[in-house]
Amino acid sequence: MALRIWASSTANALGVSCASKSHLAPAFSLSRCFSTVLEGLKYASSHEWVKVDGSVATVGITDHAQDHLGEVVFAEVPEPGGSVAQGSSFGAVESVKATSDVNSPISGEIVEVNKKLAESPGLINSSPYEEGWMIKVKPSNASELESLMGPKEYTKFCEEEDAAH
Repeated sequence: MALRIWASSTANALGVSCASKSHLAPAFSLSRCFSTVLEGLKYASSHEWVKVDGSVATVGITDHAQDHLGEVVFAEVPEPGGSVAQGSSFGAVESVKATSDVNSPISGEIVEVNKKLAESPGLINSSPYEEGWMIKVKPSNASELESLMGPKEYTKFCEEEDAAH
């Protein structure tokens, strides 16, 4: 922990950010916890991300959320064919620290779930934006995306939230 605090302080002083954990897009770095926030995604204040690709949106929890949860040991995802509502819980993640509901950042029909999470829930930790996605949704109200944060807004939100704790 002391090393992490030192590294964070040193990085802040030098104006250095960590490299992206993903090849998807450039990242912003949250200085307090070195979490990755990707361009091209939208973020909810409950720490879920959504990426729209054509008529399907992929949803998961953010790097910031998984970092605060710690090692994820179980992920509960719904069955395909159901529906989700913006802001409502669709599943849960259990870590060595806590169990947390996962809320949908958008409304729509669940068209696919990440079956890999049943055997490898740690994918949420190691690859939250790629292999650790949770559900794919056919959005029913595209305007809901406008209420979500972009990368810069989410980075600021996380920094303020961490400073308050």
